[in-house]
Amino acid sequence: MKKYVGSLIGIDQGNDEVFSDFASGGDMWTGHGSRERRKKIKFSEPFRSIPSVQVSLSLWDMDQGANVRADIAAEMVTETGFDLVFRTWSDTRVARVRMTWMAIGEVSSEDDWELY
Repeated sequence: MKKYVGSLIGIDQGNDEVFSDFASGGDMWTGHGSRERRKKIKFSEPFRSIPSVQVSLSLWDMDQGANVRADIAAEMVTETGFDLVFRTWSDTRVARVRMTWMAIGEVSSEDDWELY
């Protein structure tokens, strides 16, 4: 658990299309086996320390002829951004995916002191 004492807390959020492979015949729609897509997300302003990031699917367009398999994550989280990650495997066919995210953490204040 992260605990913040006397800090200014910032919340940044977004809803981003990670990919759309149906029209272009991309590998998420036509491929088999392990597949992964990443999208780099940049926060609207840097956090003071690495924030907590929550991700979820806001849209997934899947083929009904195969099992639905998905693994989603926020990876490579830094003070300035992170990677939205969508993975699937086997015969799952994914036409498109959109993911929402929310980052919560310490942000700087104009009242902060910096000692050198």
